[in-house]
Amino acid sequence: MKFDETDLKLMRLLQQDCKKTTKEYALSLGLSNTAVYERIKRLEKSNTINGYVALLNKELVNRSFTVFCHIKLVQHTKDNIQQFEKDVLKLTEVVECYHLSGDYDYLIKIHVKDMPAYREFMISKLTALHHIGSTQSSFSISEVKHTTAVPIL
Repeated sequence: MKFDETDLKLMRLLQQDCKKTTKEYALSLGLSNTAVYERIKRLEKSNTINGYVALLNKELVNRSFTVFCHIKLVQHTKDNIQQFEKDVLKLTEVVECYHLSGDYDYLIKIHVKDMPAYREFMISKLTALHHIGSTQSSFSISEVKHTTAVPIL
């Protein structure tokens, strides 16, 4: 899909705050409400915009302990990969999962309350998954930068 400069500006504005009214975006872009509404609908229909979410304060919902866990599978078979990916989707503590190249097969990002909660997650959920050969965990000391926005150049 081809985007003009107005589309790019609109996408930046929506990523900053998607709760504004169409009128507020129209004023920022120098367009009519209808033109902005139609652009947003086109972006949604093309799946450029996949959805809208509320971003929660991890501290206030007791999920401020962030862990990055590298995972190696026992064997790299199609069945093992598919089963691991199916299983990890069910783990609510896992907020991101990436299949990697390099020394480890996967990197998962986990939000839990604290270290005891992570230990319980590891023992009862993660290591209970089949085909995991080893894990290596790193704990976040502080969040220097976090954004959900995709860079729009």
